[in-house]
Amino acid sequence: MGKLIYAANVSLDGYLEDENGAFDWSVPDEQVHAFWNDHERSIGTSLYGRRMYETMRVWEDDDWLADEPDVVRDYAQIWRASDKVVYSSTLTQVSTARTRIEKHFDPEGVRLLKERSDSDLSIGGAGIAAEAFRHGLVDECVLLLCPVAVGGGKPALPRGLRLNLELLDERRFDNGVVYVRYSVRSH
Repeated sequence: MGKLIYAANVSLDGYLEDENGAFDWSVPDEQVHAFWNDHERSIGTSLYGRRMYETMRVWEDDDWLADEPDVVRDYAQIWRASDKVVYSSTLTQVSTARTRIEKHFDPEGVRLLKERSDSDLSIGGAGIAAEAFRHGLVDECVLLLCPVAVGGGKPALPRGLRLNLELLDERRFDNGVVYVRYSVRSH
């Protein structure tokens, strides 16, 4: 059985994006990128909301990767090797391999996906992740706390929901980013 892992770059004040939708403050350096590569290697299936999928699909295209460092090209290969499920009522087709669309988030379908999976699953996108948290589906949170406070924007964790967490691991990177990994206890 796979674990469902919510993983995100987060401002110190708890946001995925600032009030203008920007997240340029979270662009990883090579050390942090290598961490994400290692994390993503264990993921067999990624669950995305539409906006997160549209952000991530750039990894399917080789055109921009030629002059990028090895760590960036490596991530593209890791991303392409995983299965992807996009939850969207508006998308009618996808532009990436190993990708399927589900019109609505189905908690029971995600439970079955976890039960049948030999590897872990990730979930990305604030809205879809909030749904997974509300249904008790998220097993772990992997957060990279960036050394910036953005003052508002899209919250990384769902509002109005108490999460009891247990610290499993932590690490400090040279650029001031702090990694924390928590298990999510039943609420």
